[in-house]
Order: sequence, then structure tokens, then C-alpha cells
Amino acid sequence: MSLKPAIYDFLLDPACGTGTFLYFVLDHIRWGFQRAGKAGMWSSYVREHLLPRIFGFELLMAPYAVAHLKLGMQLAGLDLPEAQREDWAYDFKGDERLGIYLTNTLEEAEQRVSRLALGGYITDEANAAAQVKQDYPVMVVLGNPPYSGHSANKGAWINALLRGKDALSGTQTGNYFEADRKPLGERNPKWLNDDYVKFVRFAQWRIECTGHGILAFITNHGYLDNPTFRGMRQSLMKSFDEIYVLDLHGNSKKKERAPDGGKDENVFDIQQGVAIGLFVRKPGTPGASRQATVRHAHLWGVREAKYRYLADQDVSRTEWATLDPQSPFYFFKPRDVNLDNEYSQGWRLTDMMPVNVLGFQTHRDHFAIDFDESVIRQRFSEMRSTAISDSDFAAKYKLSDNDDWKLSTSRRTIRSDAAWQSHIVQCLYRPFDWRACYFSEVAMDRRRSELVEHVAGRANLCLLSPRQQATLGYKHSWVSRQVANDCVVSTTSREANQVFPLYLYPTPGQLPGMEEPTKAPGGRRPNLVSAFVQDFSSRLGMTWVSDGKGDRLQSFGPEDVFSYTYAVLHSPGYRVRYAEMLKEDFPRVPLTSDTELFRELCALGDRLVGLHLMEQQAETITRYPVKGDNTVSQVRYSAPSEGAEQGRVYINETQYFEGIPPEVWEFHIGGYQVCEKWLKDRKGRVLTYDDLEHYQQIVAALAETIRLMDDIDETIEEHGGWPLDAAGDAPLTP
Repeated sequence: MSLKPAIYDFLLDPACGTGTFLYFVLDHIRWGFQRAGKAGMWSSYVREHLLPRIFGFELLMAPYAVAHLKLGMQLAGLDLPEAQREDWAYDFKGDERLGIYLTNTLEEAEQRVSRLALGGYITDEANAAAQVKQDYPVMVVLGNPPYSGHSANKGAWINALLRGKDALSGTQTGNYFEADRKPLGERNPKWLNDDYVKFVRFAQWRIECTGHGILAFITNHGYLDNPTFRGMRQSLMKSFDEIYVLDLHGNSKKKERAPDGGKDENVFDIQQGVAIGLFVRKPGTPGASRQATVRHAHLWGVREAKYRYLADQDVSRTEWATLDPQSPFYFFKPRDVNLDNEYSQGWRLTDMMPVNVLGFQTHRDHFAIDFDESVIRQRFSEMRSTAISDSDFAAKYKLSDNDDWKLSTSRRTIRSDAAWQSHIVQCLYRPFDWRACYFSEVAMDRRRSELVEHVAGRANLCLLSPRQQATLGYKHSWVSRQVANDCVVSTTSREANQVFPLYLYPTPGQLPGMEEPTKAPGGRRPNLVSAFVQDFSSRLGMTWVSDGKGDRLQSFGPEDVFSYTYAVLHSPGYRVRYAEMLKEDFPRVPLTSDTELFRELCALGDRLVGLHLMEQQAETITRYPVKGDNTVSQVRYSAPSEGAEQGRVYINETQYFEGIPPEVWEFHIGGYQVCEKWLKDRKGRVLTYDDLEHYQQIVAALAETIRLMDDIDETIEEHGGWPLDAAGDAPLTP
């Protein structure tokens, strides 16, 4: 170790907390002195070269105080055996202090100073921190910044920096909200506003100001492959020369497991998976020619095994895989390039069906939605009444105001609406679970204008699919004719489903040309872009009809496309082959030029759609043999091997449905085990005759779905397997 100070050798932990990272930095430096036998030089080094160059920022007073205490005791040698303390104890002299400052890293330094008028000490803290932020040539930024998807750090400076504007210098810089010089086009890019992303952006900016250096953070690992972060990844590649990513996994939200099927645990006591990122910017590389080499490694397993690995390994001994991140996503994870290219030739759902929207959200489902329409009618009739006060009504229905919804305003609105009952509609709440809903801003925060205009009270078909999956494996496509909740396929926010209506209805001022006369019902048009229609038509050699179905010999229409797409999305082969891609973005639909394959997949898709809408029936395979009160009090499954002649699903101690195979009981749609979910949602309710029949049809439909999914794969294999256009002579999609 050289003891000569390097002019740029400044180190900063911008979210130091109780100082753990700085503690180990000091410990590592002291260990080097101990190994070299230089105890006599330690105090001079601390005074002249260590304290002036190591800094930490902390926003909260309590961890700030603990950090001072912890590092002060360390420098005093109190962490060492008593026999070593005297040799390695450092006495602070005069006005010496640790470079840990009480400040908000993500606020513009000058603004922070101008607001602090709470005494000289606090002002001095802010001024010192401002100098480090703006003026010191910090070369190393490290730590574990906080993760918060709902960031409270909304200052103009950091938000501008995220968008490529350095307000301090007035210059343009890396923009996380653009990729390939184009806006991301994300409807809700909220994850880019997570605190850890802002700290990465700050650290990147700070090292860019210095000219070279190292950024070393352990953070949420979502930025490695989430499509929303593609601009961030591209910006980092342009800013650094070498990037090393060690994905520590441990994401219990995604139910991650090791590749061998074993347990995978987080290194912290959190649900969110994490990764170590090392970003190296070398001196002398011209900015325009900088393009980082990206290396990646996985670390799976239980926590203690991960600890042992991390303690024993370093960068030089890690088995890195060198990546080649490519447009449009610039993934920081290994990819099968050939499979990526194959998959990318399909049409992305949002490009194919451009009008789509997140399912509706009430933020008060217990009030706006019910199993019984009569309950909804009585509830909202009471809402119109002046006989009950706002406070009593709120208490009765457990309602509270928020920024988007006020009870008093909603009650005034519904009282003035003579047609208030027209807002009572049927909605799709969960798979096979239709409920009554008050579809109005009177009851909900976000009913979605697209659903109002094109679905509610309209003849339509809607494809449901989320953009990403938190659970392993894509099982997340569904269908609806009614307005659909955002959690039809899963309760997790990551898997919230978009609604893709097949038809668009005339909406003056919003869809030019929609008001023109048409033979289609209600003047509707297909929600399919012309480029997609032309592409598919040229592949099939068929004429396009703009409504309904074609004859599938010489013509095809929107509902044929829907059924074909639905069949492909239910192919087990498709779901396995493109599993990695399906985790990261909306599905892409591969098109075929094999007309016979197209017809057969359309027919299979027709049947699936009919079953899932319960417009077609499957043969009942269950019995309900025991009399009782039909109350759902407990739900459990008894497999055939456990004594029952056939699989049984008990709804209480004595009553059960019999004849449910294990594969049907275990069948998942998105994040739901459907046979269990439907019953558990009715715990405490008495099932009616219609409910009992409905459940039997759910079981029958799922059994038929499993068979049809196998038929889809067999059909594809009979026609040459994957990719669907193996010859590659069809035009590529945009």
C-alpha cells in the first residue's frame, strides 16, 4: 500500500446509516498497516490522509449519531484486543472530526444550505456536505442506499438529473427516461423514481464530475432486467468502462429458487432481491467512445452459503459471464441471443393492440364490489340518502378520503344523478369470478376511460395480460367481456393486468375517423394496427375482414386473431421456450404463414375463450354427494392417495366436491390456484345452487383447459414446431 496521498482518492458513502460500510473501509486500511508493521505511522496517516478523504452523508439524526460513535470508537482502538489498543488508538485533536455530515444527498446542495437556519452547527454541517457534493473530486462512491418505490425525495435537482439535466452546470447528461435517444414511452415509470435509482444516478454524476472512479453499491436487483430501466442501463454503459454485476437473488416476491430447485434466501431480512454492482470509469477514455464491458454472475442458495462465498471471493476470482447488452432493453443478465432474436420477431401486444389500459382500481373493493347486485343497489341508494351523515356512512362502510376521492363530493354527485343505477355493472374480479360493481368515480379512484368508452355496456372481447411476472412461469393470460379489475390474474402490483379490448367504439375527439358509418355493431373498429394486419395478411395470403371472423380459408378477422393469440399464449411450449422474455415485458405473439396451423390454433383458441368466459360448457367431472348447510368454513384438498376414491375439495367438515384430479386442483392462472381461490374468497358464505353448479363448471373448464393446452403444443409440433415461421421468409415486425 502506498502512503502517498492521491489527489483524487476521496471516498463517499452517500447513505451511510450507522456507518457500517465506512467501518469496514477503515478496518481494511488499518489491516494493511498492521500487516506492514507500521503502527508508528498510523496516527499521522489518519490525521493527514484518512480523515480528510473519507466522507459519509446521512439524513436521519439517530443513525448519524451512531455512525459517529461507532467510527470514533474504532479509531480509538476500542474494537481491538486490549493488548493492541495503545498502538492503534487515535486521539482526535482540536477541531478534528469525522467527515460524516447530516444532510440529504439527493437535494441540491445550495438549496439545502439556504433552508437551514437552525443554528451555526447545522449550517456548518450543510456547508461542509455541500462542498463534498459539488467540489471534492470523489473517486469512490459505495454503500447500500435505501429502496423505496414511493420515494419522498422529489427535489427538482435529482429529478432533473434523472432526466438528463444537470442543473448545477446547465449541461445535458445521461437520461434514465430515454433509450436510444427516444422517450421510454412508459405510462407509469414510477420504479425509476425509487430512491436507490436516484442514489445510483447521484453517484454516477459525482464520478462523472471527477472524471474517473468506482461506484460500488448493493441495491435492489430490479434494474438488471426490468424493461423500465433500459434507459438507466444504457446510460450506465455510456458512463463507465467496466460493469460487474453479482446478482445475489433472494427475491421472495418472485418466489425465486436456486437452479437445482433448492432454497434461495436473501442476504438481508427483506423480500426484495439484491445485487452488488461495481461500475468502473477509467481516466482518459473519450466520452463519445465509451461503451462498458458488462460482466455478470449469479449467486444462489441459502443465506449462510452466500455469506461464506462473499467472504472468500473477490472480483478477480469470480467466474464472470461477459454480456453483450443490446437495444432495445440492454439487459444486465445473460441472454440466449438466438432465442432473443427469434422471440423479438413476434408482435409485442402493446404494438399490436395499441389501446390498452390497466384494469380498474377502486381502492375500496369492499365497498364498490359485492357478490350480490342487490347489496350494491341498497348500499348506493343509502349513499344518496340524507338520513345518514358523512361521518356515520364512512364509519359504517370503513371509508376514508384520499387525494383522488372524497366521500362528501361523491355523495353530492350520486344525489344529483337520476340515472345512478345505470352504473351498476357486472365486472370480472378474478378468474371465473364475476361480481356486481358500482362502476363510477362515485365509488372508485380509477375506473379507466378506455374501459368506459370501449368495454362497459359494449359488445367486446378483452385480452388480459400483465407486463411482467413476479411468480415463476407465465400463466397470466385471460379473457373478459366485462370491465376487468387490475388483479384478475394476480394480487401483486408487478403482475397487475392490462386490458386489451379487441374493438374500439366511436369516441368523438379521441379517435379520428371512428365516427364514420360502418357495418360493424355500434360503429366499432378493431384495436389492431394496420401494419400488424398487413403483416399477418401477407403471411397467410388471406383477405382481412374488419369485424367478427373470416372463413379462415380465404379471409380472417379480428376474432380469429384473438383466438389465435389466445391459443399461442396458452401453449406450454411457448411459455417454457420464452420464459425469460415473458418475465420481463408484455408477451410477443409469433405469427405463422402456415394456414392450416393458423386454422387449427384458431379453433383451439375459440374453445379456450368459450370455456373461460363460461359461454361454452365442459363435461362435468365432479359430484357433490353430501347434504349440509353449504357454508364455506374451511377449504382443503384430499388427494386420491389419502383415502378418498377420487380427489375431494372440502368446503367444511363434512361437505365436499368429489372427482377433482390433483392437476386440476393445482392449476394456476397467474398467481392464483383457482380451485382454492374461488372457494376461499367465499369463506363464511352459504353457497347457492347456482354457486355449486358454477364451481363444478370451473373444475370442468380447467380440466378441459389442461387438455387443450396439450393439444395446442401437439398441433404446433405437427406443423414443424418452434419457431412458428422456421423458414424465416416472413417479414420481421417493427
